[in-house]
Order: sequence, then C-alpha cells, then structure tokens
Amino acid sequence: MAIKYEVKKVVFGFDKTNTEKFVAQTKVLGLVKFDKLCEEVQKVSMAPRGVVKMVIDGLIDTLNMDLDKGYSVQLGDFGCFRPGLNAKSQAGAGDVDANTVYRRKIIFYPGSYFKDMLGKASVERLEPGKGTVAKDTVVKPDGSDSGDGGIEDDPLG
Repeated sequence: MAIKYEVKKVVFGFDKTNTEKFVAQTKVLGLVKFDKLCEEVQKVSMAPRGVVKMVIDGLIDTLNMDLDKGYSVQLGDFGCFRPGLNAKSQAGAGDVDANTVYRRKIIFYPGSYFKDMLGKASVERLEPGKGTVAKDTVVKPDGSDSGDGGIEDDPLG
C-alpha cells in the first residue's frame, strides 16, 4: 500500500511577510461507496452480499446506540470508536454548559491491524500529468488504468 500525496503551497498569514511554504498533503484517489464495499467483502469472505449488508448495517446501528449512551466501542484489531466534542473555553467553571459545545464528533483510534499497515505503507508523490482519477480507476496518460482496486488487482488480498 502507498499513501499518495501532492505538494501544496501554503501561505502563512500570521505575520506581515505572508511567507509561502510547500507541504505534502494527502491525496485521496476516490471513494468506495457502501454497495461496492459490500461487494468487495462478499468476494473476500464468500458470504452472500445480503448477509454482508445486513451485518454491516447491524454493526452501524449498534455502534450508534452504544456511542449515544456514551460508551467507547472496541472492534478488536480494527480499532476503537468513542464519542467526543469540541467546546469554547470559558473564564470560569460555572460558565461552561452545553451551549459552549460547538462540535460533536466520533473519534476513531485505529487498532493494531491498521497501525501495522500504516507502519509498512510507503509514501508516494502524485505528479501533475502522471495520472488522473476517474471514478474508482487511476487513468495514466498512456490510456492504461490501474484497475478498480478490487481483490483481483491486489494479489495480497
């Protein structure tokens, strides 16, 4: 696996010089939609597509219920989900209430499976003109493509 990045120009406007710098920024090549995910899980697990969808829907519903109760939810080596929030700071403890909360969120901490994967991932720069993204396929300038990312394109599974 390679994490793709592109170079972005960033202007720091916190001083009068408006210093320009360049930074690597992650480039996501597309989105795997839920139906496609179910199809891919079906191919890998050999479970019928309807069963895969039913189990994932059940997992999402259960995560929702448990997170709503305020619990963290551990999914083995996959990782852990927990509820979180961002709030504005106040001068005194008595000034802090629910109205100071401006964002509710779900925080995901990756488990050992994803930490190991990230530790082994290479980092690859995307160059302008070296490939463009069309749906689930990276199309190279010569007209070839890298496939749709399915199991048949990844010999390691």
